[in-house]
Parts: sequence; C-alpha cells; structure tokens
Amino acid sequence: MFYDAPPILFEFAKYNRNHPTEAEDYLWKYLSKVVSKEFHFRRQHPIKYFIADFYCHKAKLIIEVDGGYHSEPEQYQYDRNRDEELIDLGFTILHFTNEQILNNFVIVANEINKSLSFTSRYEEVSTTSPFRGPGGILGGVLLFLFSLSVNSQEIFDLKRCLETGLQKNYDLLIIRNQQQISDNNKTWGNAGFLPTLDLNSGYSGVLNNTTQKYTDNSTVKKTNVFNQGVDLGLNFSWTIFDGLYMQTNYQRLGEFKKMGELNTKLAVENLISSIAAEYYNSVYQNLRLANLKYAVSLSKERLRIVEARYNIGSMSRLDLQQARVDFNADSSSLIKQYETVNTSRISLNRLMALEDVSQQIIVKDTLINPNPALKEPELRNNMEQSNTELLLSTKNRMVSDLDYQALKSRNYPYLKLNAAYGYSLDRYGSGTMNRQDNLGLNYGLTLGFNIFDGFNRQREQKNAKLAIQNRRLQYEQLDLSLKADLANIWMAYKNNLKLINLEVENLNAAQENYNIAIERYRLGELSGIELREAQNSLLGAEERLLQAQYNTKLCEISLMQISGQATSYLE
Repeated sequence: MFYDAPPILFEFAKYNRNHPTEAEDYLWKYLSKVVSKEFHFRRQHPIKYFIADFYCHKAKLIIEVDGGYHSEPEQYQYDRNRDEELIDLGFTILHFTNEQILNNFVIVANEINKSLSFTSRYEEVSTTSPFRGPGGILGGVLLFLFSLSVNSQEIFDLKRCLETGLQKNYDLLIIRNQQQISDNNKTWGNAGFLPTLDLNSGYSGVLNNTTQKYTDNSTVKKTNVFNQGVDLGLNFSWTIFDGLYMQTNYQRLGEFKKMGELNTKLAVENLISSIAAEYYNSVYQNLRLANLKYAVSLSKERLRIVEARYNIGSMSRLDLQQARVDFNADSSSLIKQYETVNTSRISLNRLMALEDVSQQIIVKDTLINPNPALKEPELRNNMEQSNTELLLSTKNRMVSDLDYQALKSRNYPYLKLNAAYGYSLDRYGSGTMNRQDNLGLNYGLTLGFNIFDGFNRQREQKNAKLAIQNRRLQYEQLDLSLKADLANIWMAYKNNLKLINLEVENLNAAQENYNIAIERYRLGELSGIELREAQNSLLGAEERLLQAQYNTKLCEISLMQISGQATSYLE
C-alpha cells in the first residue's frame, strides 16, 4: 500500500494532515462523509517517494489538490515526473485546483464519482466469465480499451502542447522561412541604391585574305592575314537619380519585411488557436468517455438488480432482456467513444508535429474551465489595435501607396554614371603597325527622360490608384466582418455561460432524481422503463453541461484570437 515509502514521509504526511488547506479540508469532508460508504479514502498517504493528498486503495485512485505554486515551471516538471511514475505503477490520478473545489464543487464531485463508479463496474466485470453474463465479451473489450488509455507515457498540459507545436509544426516552419526571405530582401542593393561593378575580358581573332586597290590602279594581295584582340576591364554603373524610385522601393521592401513578421504572427495565432481548440476537444471527449463509463456502471447496476429478481421469479424475462439491451447499448457507445478519443489525440499530435503521430499522450486537464471574466469593450478595443489580419490589411494599403509612388517616379528624368577602366591588346597581320596596346579610363554621365511610351505610364498610374481604393475597401470590409464575428461570438459566449449555470442546476436535480429512482427501483416501486428514463435524464444533463462548457471555451479561444490575444495561452 505504501510502496516502501521511507519513514520520514510519514512524519511529513502527519504534519500535512494537521495543517490542511481550505480546499483540502472542504474536499475531505466530502470524501470522508459521502464517498467513504463504499470507497475508503486516506489523507496525505505516502506512496514510494511521494505523498498523495487523497488516496483510495480499492480504486487505486489518487486525488491531488493543486495550489497556485503548481503552475511554476519547476513544480510543474516535478508534478509531471511524479504522475508518470505513479501511472506506471497502475494508479489513476485526478488533479483539481483550489478554485475548482471551492467554486465549482459539483463538477469536481461528479468527476470523482465517475472514476469510482468505473472502478466498481470493472471489478464486477473481472469476476464474470468472458463468455457468460452481462460483462461478457463487451466487458473484456472495454477493459482492454481502458488499459490502453491508462498506460499512456506522456502528460501534456496546454502550455506544453503549444510550445511543442510552435517548435515543430511544419506550416509554421515554412512561414518562418518565408519571413526570413522577406528579411533578407530588405537591403540597399536590392532597392537599387548601390552601383554595379563588373569585370569583363575577351579575345577575338580574324583570319582574312585581302585585296587592296589604290588610286594609281596598283593592287596588293595578301593571304592568311591574322588579326587578334585581347581586352580586360572593369565596368562601373551607378544610377544617381531615378525619380525617387530607389527610395520608394526601399520603403516597399521594409513593408514587405513587416508583412513577413505579421504573416508569421498570424500563423502563430492560428496554430495556437487550433491546438487550444483540439486540446480542449480532447479534454471534452475524455469527459464524455467518463460519462459513458458512468452510464455503463448505472446500466450494470440495473442489470444486477434485474438478474437477482429474475432468479427469484419477481421479474419477467422481458425485463431482463431489456436491461441487457440497454447495458449493451451503453457499452457500444463507450467503445465508439474510445475511437473518438483516439481520433482527437492523433489530431492533437499532428498539430504538434510529433514524430509518432499515434503516440499515447494524456492531456493534463480533467475539466473545462472557461474564463468568465472577458469584457466586450476590451475585446473590441484590442481587436481594432492588435488584430493581425487588420494590421496586414493596413500594410497592404501602404504597399499599394508605395507602388503608386514608384510608378510616378517615371514622370521624372533619370541620371546615370558609367565608367570603365581596362586594358586592350590588338595584333595585326598586315599593315604598317603590327601591335597596339591601350590602358586607360573612360567615363560619362547619361541623362534621360521618357517622352512617350504608348500611354502606358498613365494607364499604369490610373490602375495603381484603383488598387489603392480596393485596398481601402478591403480593409473596411474586413473590419466590418471582424466586428460582426466578434458580436456573434460574444453573444454565443455569454449565452453559453448562462447555459453552464443552468445545466449545473439541472445536473444536481437529475442526480437527485436518479438517486430517488434507483432506490425506488430496488424496492420494486419503479419500472425499468422509468429508471432508464431517469438514467437518460442524468446522462443528458451531464452531456449538456459538458457541451456548454466546451462551446464556451471555443468561444473564448475565438474571442482571444480575434482580439489579437491568442498568445496569452502561452503565459
């Protein structure tokens, strides 16, 4: 039970039991007075080198109450290593924060009850023959799937998922390379400010037969006259003025560099939002899995009662068969949910670009806790100032303005400086001179102005003005679209927050209704159909609550993204 825990840990555990936190004391009252009827819990129980806040030996369940310091990097790493070691020993671990216990205890209690109910359900299945009874082959399949889920090796919280994705995601790596290209392109030389310097060399040869006639009618014939030429030189060219095109081009390159940074930021925000949404989808699917496990345990209890009464003749075979049908239906839903959980896990692994996309990981969060403190005016203000798509649209407008300025530069003259310094050697096969050497410098200025180009200059400038108008219209269209999205998502966010409160009340009522129904069913005062209806009401309330929490979280993620604050999930 203690896994060779050293004696000193028992002293520490004793001290911790005598000095509980407010959340630990609150949870202990529930575990000791409500849950202990079937499952006995211990406080501050030493296990190997660790002390579990609460431990149930029958269920091999550890419950940890995490204070604020557990989010610190060193403590978080310690907790993760401890959880991995305890999971390898076969323990199931639930983590709850102080805030969850003190402010949202109904959900905390529900999660604990589900884990305990699932343990009880599999104890009964394990004692049943794989070919006989209600556990049967379905129970064996469920137990096999369950064993796969608890043997996971990696625990990921949201921050770790995001950090892994930001390091490895292929789309983001490609965007970062494109940003680097934009950074590299912003140079004085690429803008045209710097001159060019070329080194040229050449050789030429001519072999001719020549006939020369003079004015006195004399003729001179020469055959195989061989003339040769060799040259080597440096050519210098520099555009001094081109109607301010170079200055405008340099500004354009600067804007492209900033757009590269914004494109990377947009890709980061999209990736963070996608990973966060998939992470909480995984949490949601695991919670649905727990609900379905709970449904199986309820159906199992009903089947047990029916079997006992059928054996003594107080219930008909029809009741027994209906109970078996319901149990099998719930078991089938549970098996399908394992597939959904697996699909979500693989999607999350893909977004993180893990080498083994089928790697078994466990998401650390066991509850979905939306942030209820978002404020619409702040979101709207942040959207106007920080939304990356709006910032990119602004940069596109600036680039269009600079494109127009670049075209206007053609309305002005240009001035270029050209110079060359070189050596040339010519050899002649005939004549009075057989060799000539030249070494020297030549230079010059070129001043030019395009007078007429088929009206293309005016056409291009008119089109550039229209492009500027289109960029302005696109900005206004995007701004309007984002405002509409913000308004719609905000309404959904507020409505789902209200739904959460409503469904918590419904869940409490449904739980109480089921408790009454199962007691009446045990006493024979309620039919199986009525019990099933009460069970479905309870499971429906749980599902609606989970759906409202998940939808609220998705709205929260969308609101943070649209207001340019998606990176806050990294904090």
